[in-house]
Amino acid sequence: MTTSPEAGTATAATATSAAAAPAPPPLSARRRWTVLAVCALSLFLVGLDTTIVNVGLPAIGHGLGVGTRDLEWIVDAYTVVLASLLISAGALADRFGRRRVFQCGLLVFGLASLLCALAPSAGALVAARVLQGVGASMLSPVALAIVVNAMPDPRERARAIGVWASVFGLSMAAGPVTGGALVAALGWRSVFWVNVPVVLVAVLLSARFVPESRAPRARRPDLPGQLLLTLAVCATVAVLIEAPRTGWGSPWAFAGYAAAAAATAGFVLAERDREEPLMDLALFRRPAFSTAALGAVAVFVALTVTLLLTTFQLQHARGWTPLAAGLASLPMALGATVCAPLSGLLVGRGGPRRPLLLAAWFTMAGGALLLVRAFLVDDAPRGAGGPSGAADLPALLLALLLLGVGFGFANAPITNTAVGGLPADRAGVAGAITSTARQLGSAVGIAIAGGLVAGAAPDGLTAASRAGWAVVTACGLFLLLVARAARRR
Repeated sequence: MTTSPEAGTATAATATSAAAAPAPPPLSARRRWTVLAVCALSLFLVGLDTTIVNVGLPAIGHGLGVGTRDLEWIVDAYTVVLASLLISAGALADRFGRRRVFQCGLLVFGLASLLCALAPSAGALVAARVLQGVGASMLSPVALAIVVNAMPDPRERARAIGVWASVFGLSMAAGPVTGGALVAALGWRSVFWVNVPVVLVAVLLSARFVPESRAPRARRPDLPGQLLLTLAVCATVAVLIEAPRTGWGSPWAFAGYAAAAAATAGFVLAERDREEPLMDLALFRRPAFSTAALGAVAVFVALTVTLLLTTFQLQHARGWTPLAAGLASLPMALGATVCAPLSGLLVGRGGPRRPLLLAAWFTMAGGALLLVRAFLVDDAPRGAGGPSGAADLPALLLALLLLGVGFGFANAPITNTAVGGLPADRAGVAGAITSTARQLGSAVGIAIAGGLVAGAAPDGLTAASRAGWAVVTACGLFLLLVARAARRR
């Protein structure tokens, strides 16, 4: 019963480990909740960094002199690496110690944030974002495993996971607002500088308060599976980003198709014959699990498409400042923050179907409203305060509120649908796969939105975004299928 992407992973995996391991010395109540605070801080950083950069992309492009294609890689370099390494990071923590891997992730994330802030070019920034994704992969799943291990009482653990879920929803939704304020006040490099002091505080607090723990029997690393998964994800996203420029029928695009297909086929063959695979592919034979994984992709495609298209339209076409564009996302943040814990309660009381239906209808309503709006407004440059610039503002804010409500209701039932009915030793892997699916959805959403607006003139951004709003609406429609699969389960 949680909206955190990593909740299903860490909860089930840690429960399995705890069953076989001797009970650790109990921590005091203050120490346990201090551990939660330290670990939640890392989750906030990861979630915030997934969305905080979006509102600053126009300023980054202007500052580094790059176009939309390079801007897409600045965002997707982070999410692709994070998606590819989440499962392996959990296995490393089980083997070498969760606190050790957690602190290593903090240091890597902090160093990468420093390099991002100092990046002299787009290429250097993309490389630093790759390193940042490596560090982030060692934070979220490992930190939640630490929390669950520190709280053996089921009721206290449930409350802790509820706090964890709320922090995740808040971090994702607060990213655009925080990024807009930082860019407006201190410039785009500040969205990376702000991570450095937070990381230093987290490192010191973890050394003081977080106990070490590890699994009694760690899984063996699956290097071939990890390499093939990374190649498959990178090739797929590369095609989505570059094919609109080179042409979907170009030799480059066909090479990308071949690389993605070969890597995916190789991954399936390698995982099928491995005793301890990176992914348990047998899970995809369960309709409830496979639709939940695709539902996780759909939710984050809708979220990232919405954030990127709104950012580009408001700043490039309407002349809004980064701060004003960030503040426009406040209804989405409000909807997600309020409805995320409510969704968890609904799942706990009556199962995942009702919150999934709510997520589907609210997402479809928000996407449809934005689609209709895109046919009714133009993109004549204007300021946020002008009367013509504010004419369609209520429709935009209402649509973002609807999408925020849909996002808030979606995550907990998707995790529940994916792991429900599984034994603990398989539920951990199921949760890890859905966590990976969420990050993959973020990467695909950025690629889709970037492909739509790349090369569009400011006065044509609204027209160019119509297909994106159709995609958001379709994502809501797909959640109806996920709800049906949850009912069948």
